[in-house]
Amino acid sequence: MQVERVTARTILTPATGYLSSVCTHSLNPYQGCSFGRSLCGVACYVQHNPWITRGRLWGHFLVAKTNAAELYLAEARPSQRIFLASSTDPFVPQERSLGITQQLLLAMQTSPPAELVLQTHSADVANHLHLLSAISSQIRVHLSIESDRERLPGLPPAAFSVESRLRAAAQVKAAGLFTVATLSPLFPLASPREFFERLQMCVDAVVIDHFIEGDGSRNGQRTRRTALPVAMESLLPGSTSLDYREQVVQWAREFFPGRVGVGSAGFAGNYS
Repeated sequence: MQVERVTARTILTPATGYLSSVCTHSLNPYQGCSFGRSLCGVACYVQHNPWITRGRLWGHFLVAKTNAAELYLAEARPSQRIFLASSTDPFVPQERSLGITQQLLLAMQTSPPAELVLQTHSADVANHLHLLSAISSQIRVHLSIESDRERLPGLPPAAFSVESRLRAAAQVKAAGLFTVATLSPLFPLASPREFFERLQMCVDAVVIDHFIEGDGSRNGQRTRRTALPVAMESLLPGSTSLDYREQVVQWAREFFPGRVGVGSAGFAGNYS
């Protein structure tokens, strides 16, 4: 893993495309993601963005924006709705030593946005509850839990086990923060009803997103060029279709009535 430290020119990016209905700005303390060679990295939509990868292999580089908190304080406005983060993970392992996201959360205590959506795959989010709880914003913590399966055949293991993420979600919810499990992109479920029954105890809502409609290409063609669809179909034929997503949505609504979001509307906090 190549880690580079840089002084960034700006930190808040006006939302466009998929995020335009979700937030006003995205905030990425890092460029690249050190989870890129794990299971979530195989499925990550960002790997297809040439402006970010610049020819580099996803999961092999990380750029740390060392002045992120300083820039945030200069650019922040009270009306902003911020998505942290759209093209990296706020809690990559290097965050434990670099503390860039931690500095940003401290800065938000001084200059809080109108809304903060924190999206992560990392169970380490539970180690920052004291910082999140001190921000006087409307906060939703989104924790990626794509399936109840720990492994998909032929693919690398997840960066964090399903069990560790469920425990972290329960801690976030117990701290009084609105907690959302994001099944994004949705992987085949082994025991759907048992999974959602467990999620009931850990989160307030769920968002379900499929790589079709989610990866920014027609019929999910970007993701179809990866190893993910073959692995999904080997476990559950038909799971690479939107029909499967709709079936999972119906199961989810049995356990989360009025608290199930689908696709970008779900990330925006619109549930039904």
